[in-house]
Amino acid sequence: MALTPGFDLFQLPEEHQELRAVIRDLAEKEIAPHAADVDEKERFPQEARDALEAAGFAAIHVPEEYGGQGADSVAACIVIEEVARVCGSSSLIPAVNKLGTMGLILKGSEELKKQVLPDIANGKMASYALTERGAGSDAAGMKTRAVRDGDEWVLNGSKCFITNGGISTWYTVMAVTDPDKGANGISAFMVRDDDPGFRVGGLEHKMGIKGSPTAELYFEDCRIPADRMIGEEGTGFKTALETLDHTRPTIGAQALGIAQGAYDAAVQYVQEREQFGKPIAAFQNTQFMLADMRTKIEAARLMVYTAAANAERGSADGGGRLGLMAAAAKAFASDVAMEVTTNAVQLFGGYGFTRDFPVERMMRDAKITQIYEGTNQVCNMVVGRQLLTEGKNKR
Repeated sequence: MALTPGFDLFQLPEEHQELRAVIRDLAEKEIAPHAADVDEKERFPQEARDALEAAGFAAIHVPEEYGGQGADSVAACIVIEEVARVCGSSSLIPAVNKLGTMGLILKGSEELKKQVLPDIANGKMASYALTERGAGSDAAGMKTRAVRDGDEWVLNGSKCFITNGGISTWYTVMAVTDPDKGANGISAFMVRDDDPGFRVGGLEHKMGIKGSPTAELYFEDCRIPADRMIGEEGTGFKTALETLDHTRPTIGAQALGIAQGAYDAAVQYVQEREQFGKPIAAFQNTQFMLADMRTKIEAARLMVYTAAANAERGSADGGGRLGLMAAAAKAFASDVAMEVTTNAVQLFGGYGFTRDFPVERMMRDAKITQIYEGTNQVCNMVVGRQLLTEGKNKR
């Protein structure tokens, strides 16, 4: 399939355009043929992992000095978007590899980076472990503890809703090191899957992204070397929030890709499906729906790429403006994905409600983008607080 022409709202450099062409070709040839089976059997998309790793796209963000390609944030979003366009589950391979290592890249010691990042560049995967049963949106309320014991930290507790849990080798884990300091008593650690006392629990049975395992993690006197702490003790919660500022655009990219895939399928279908003696694309109401879908997709793309570009440059205001842009882009793109996929199902009519066509899968996959890496309600809170801060500073 040819590249879908854009409205040129965000003119990408030639290297990004070439990257899109390459990853789209790979996604359509090596990932798309397995997407329905991955969803139906709720199995990990190993074919996608193999293809992405062979092409160097599974963790394109890893800096060159650690064996990676050192691609920028916009490039990472393009990879995630194009994979999500054909398979939402598979797009979580590059997306969560970035999520699981971003805190380390931002705040980790050089020694720890050298220990972990070459593994990721060479095909191992990483996950991010923040959420607990009693600490979802209120992440600062976590109970998992880490206690220093000589040259080791001992972790006890559990994490839930961990994307690619059981598949990943490395996990960024947030744990309380000083319960008297609240959010300032949380620290971040890198845990490996073979550390003693670490185990993966049962998997969640989900509505969408069924090919990406979502697991519970257990830490039972889990011992890790002391040098596996990311940054200074007590800075883990700040690292977690800064990580999300850099990775929320990738969820926006996933949502964008799912929306684009549903839109592309709908455009093709309405030109082939005939009713009342002509293609349903000839009806004005169909054209209006498509126009609305396309306009919102392009608006979402502009927001996502702009947020990613600003994440790459960093933020001169202590992260506030970057946090606003990342949260707004993620919330808007995910709302667009839900609306576009719902409208795509509508345009397919009764067929859209069946598994014979991909739009029903895309609609189910789109929903989670409104929930993880901060629900859209939490993202709107982030945006609102920053807007009020800006207003006070202008007085």
